[in-house]
Amino acid sequence: ALHQLYYDPNIENKNLAQKWLMQAQVSPQAWHFSWLLLHMDKVPEIQYFGASALHIKISRYWNDIPADQYESLKSQLFTHITRFASGSKIVLTRLCVALASLALSMMPEAWPCAVADMVRMFQAEDSNVDGQARCLALLELLTVLPEEFQTSRLPQYRKGQVRSVLAQECSSVFPLLEQLLQQQDSPGFIKQKVLKCFSSWVQLEIPLMDCENLIQAAFTSLQDPELFDTAVEAVVNAISQPDAQRYVNTLLKLIPPVLGLQEQLRQAVQSGDMETSHGICRIAVALGENHSRALLDQVEHWQSFLALVNMIMFCTGIPGHYPVNETTSSLTLTFWYTLQDDILSFEPDKQAVYQQVYRPVYFQLVDVLLHKAQFPSDEEYGFWSSDEKEQFRIYRVDISDTLMYVYEMLGAELLSSLYDKLGRLLTNTEQPSTWQHTEALLYGFQSIAETIDVNYSDVVPGLIGLIPRISISNVQLADTVMFTIGALSEWLADHPVMINNVLPLVLQALGNPELSISSVSTLKKICRECKYDLPPYAANIVAVSQEVLMKQIHKTSQCMWLMQALGFLLSALQVEEILKNLHSLITPYIQQLEKLADETPNPSNKLAIIHILGLLSNLFTTLDISHHDDDHENNEVKKLPVQQGPNPVVVVLQQVFQLIQKVLSKWLNDAQVVESVCAIFEKSVKTLLDDFAPMVPQLCEMLGQMYSTIPQASAIDLTRQLVHIFAHEPAHFPPIKALFLLVTSVTLTLFQQGPRDHPDIVDSFMQLLAQALKRKPDLFLCSNLDVKAVFQCGVLSLKFPEAPTVKASCGFFTELLPRCGEIAPVGQVVHENGKVLLQAVLEGVGGQASRSLMDHFAEILFALNKHCFSYLSIWIKEAMQQDGFPSARITPEQKENFSQQILSRERVNKRRVKEMVKEFTLLCRGLHGTEYTADY
Repeated sequence: ALHQLYYDPNIENKNLAQKWLMQAQVSPQAWHFSWLLLHMDKVPEIQYFGASALHIKISRYWNDIPADQYESLKSQLFTHITRFASGSKIVLTRLCVALASLALSMMPEAWPCAVADMVRMFQAEDSNVDGQARCLALLELLTVLPEEFQTSRLPQYRKGQVRSVLAQECSSVFPLLEQLLQQQDSPGFIKQKVLKCFSSWVQLEIPLMDCENLIQAAFTSLQDPELFDTAVEAVVNAISQPDAQRYVNTLLKLIPPVLGLQEQLRQAVQSGDMETSHGICRIAVALGENHSRALLDQVEHWQSFLALVNMIMFCTGIPGHYPVNETTSSLTLTFWYTLQDDILSFEPDKQAVYQQVYRPVYFQLVDVLLHKAQFPSDEEYGFWSSDEKEQFRIYRVDISDTLMYVYEMLGAELLSSLYDKLGRLLTNTEQPSTWQHTEALLYGFQSIAETIDVNYSDVVPGLIGLIPRISISNVQLADTVMFTIGALSEWLADHPVMINNVLPLVLQALGNPELSISSVSTLKKICRECKYDLPPYAANIVAVSQEVLMKQIHKTSQCMWLMQALGFLLSALQVEEILKNLHSLITPYIQQLEKLADETPNPSNKLAIIHILGLLSNLFTTLDISHHDDDHENNEVKKLPVQQGPNPVVVVLQQVFQLIQKVLSKWLNDAQVVESVCAIFEKSVKTLLDDFAPMVPQLCEMLGQMYSTIPQASAIDLTRQLVHIFAHEPAHFPPIKALFLLVTSVTLTLFQQGPRDHPDIVDSFMQLLAQALKRKPDLFLCSNLDVKAVFQCGVLSLKFPEAPTVKASCGFFTELLPRCGEIAPVGQVVHENGKVLLQAVLEGVGGQASRSLMDHFAEILFALNKHCFSYLSIWIKEAMQQDGFPSARITPEQKENFSQQILSRERVNKRRVKEMVKEFTLLCRGLHGTEYTADY
């Protein structure tokens, strides 16, 4: 089988062999054949399998081993490890892992001084194996022991016990490691192994002071290029363990050796040795980031900590462009967050002292970050790969986030300093600046203005005045100018006289495809925030937008944003103005759509139709003359008088209604076109709310025809929206009620034919039923609604494999069960058929449904308990009497226990019911108490 797995070219044979071997590994015979496969005359691949099988048996089937065999198993493993000490490395490692697993299971009772024994066994002279090989084997064993502990399946209480035993046993390990590192004649590969071993042990939360000598030895090893990487890992792991902050004196002793690395760091930077600078930076950041609070608290040592901070600042500002010439600076960014949080968490007096020391540092940080955020020269940037450009973009976002955070420390003074620098840059005629410099300063401004309210800043008017003076020579700078204007849109809403300073720039940029995202998103922000001040500019904005839309300059998603921008803009105009603009804006598209509606359906005209319908629905998403979305406090003053007459959106929809019907008649088979048509109405209904009423009768009629011909989920979703909004409007509800009943009867027919191919329709239907029960429960009193059939569909839907559909069905029952008392037909159906529902719920909990749905099933049980308790107690007894139900893994006692819990007084506590269901589902699945459930 192994031969087949490793050497057979046929993949199916390999898979068969692998399956068989995996079963063999866990079989009782593995104890016997593992040792045979380890014979010295076998090839390493076969020996490796033998060693692996031993490890699996020891780690997973420990309880199968009789206690009287522990000792012989231990000595056999020692013998084999010694034998393989100068043999195959991969087999040696697996054997060490097996012995480590054995030791973890035996300590402390059955093998009290396990680690000391290991050290002693390997130090004993063994004439067959040379000292160096023995030493390497011991180091391998000591390295894998803590690693095996981290991944072991020991129960929680044993884990704590074994961890403390191991931490005490480090006294047998560390002196040996120190001796090996300090011996002059220790070869490099031994020292490397020693550092790896130390790295592995420090993760057991060993007191930092016990690690002090080895950390110092690791610092010395940093001078040896061969040991550098391993030494960095060792130092970083030792400093970063969470427990280390308790040992402040040791931490203070570590600052001088870290500072001592600065010369080596400078030389590495000069010679372009990225690996070395990266490693040293990781050490400085590990000390600073993990322990800034503890070190700041040592007030008398403030100068040495400040020196460490300055060393990290050097790493942040390391010369070269990220990620091409350096990859180090990004490691330092979180340190600045941590340091700031720690400074700002002190009580006021102490904070004031630290602010004095660190404000200048943070101002310097801003300069350094903006320097690092600068683009390289156009020529150099042209050579970067797309992956490097993307990494640089993400790096700039990280810098932006850091600047925004630093604002909390530096406040308005930060904006003033950026403004002064930008002003000097743009007005200095002697020394023309590079565009990169200007762009970085603007980027800094934008980073802060995007998330922080700059309305109270006295420098923004000056900045808005400076923007038109920037000579825009390339795309990156133009993009940043656009995004900066966008970030200031709320400020512009409060200072409308300044709009004219920047609007022309935005409209001009709209015509440039390279600025598509930045110009369109900025225009959308301005139209949303400043719509009441835009009427004087509306004609111009509409004209420019129409032109770029007709020229097809922008990609689809930007065209959609642009339509949303125009929707905001038009909302603030008088009705006749809106209609005039809508007419000129939409007419070309309507004409196009009329032509497309006459053509025979094909893929290219389908895309064109979806595009036009998308433009209309995005326009109607934001065109809201009743100002439902307005922020009341800001716009109270500017609110326009309430408009009389029909809503402009309704006027347009009525004009194009027949055309839309014509398009539909040809494309009813196509879910995407149907979805696009429904989206127009859904967006309009959401925005207009009651104003949509005049459209209700036509729309219900059209939806009914559509759904009867070819049922689609999007039609049900739109019906749900109508039920939601018009449920309490007696005047408008009759057509919606008729539509609801029609959709229900068509869907019930679909269920009879077999609903499995339509999980999306079933999902939407369940959501519609739940919405109806929530908003208009008396729909279930209609004589022509078959409540029993609807109930049975719900039960069927609970058994679908698609999680969203099951979730929607659970939602339906959670709404239905509370109505048992008030709606007679519902009460009757539940009392007659509730047992079938309970059966389906228990099947899901028993393992048929995904574990992620258990809370939703618990909600149904909770509702059954609350509204049908007397029935539930009979049903659950009957259901649980079935053999092997709801799972073959479960015992009659466990079933009885669950039933009693569910019916106990705790049933009124929803959280407890959810816990009971989780517990029971794990038992049903055979997962209870396994590692799979740790985070469940």
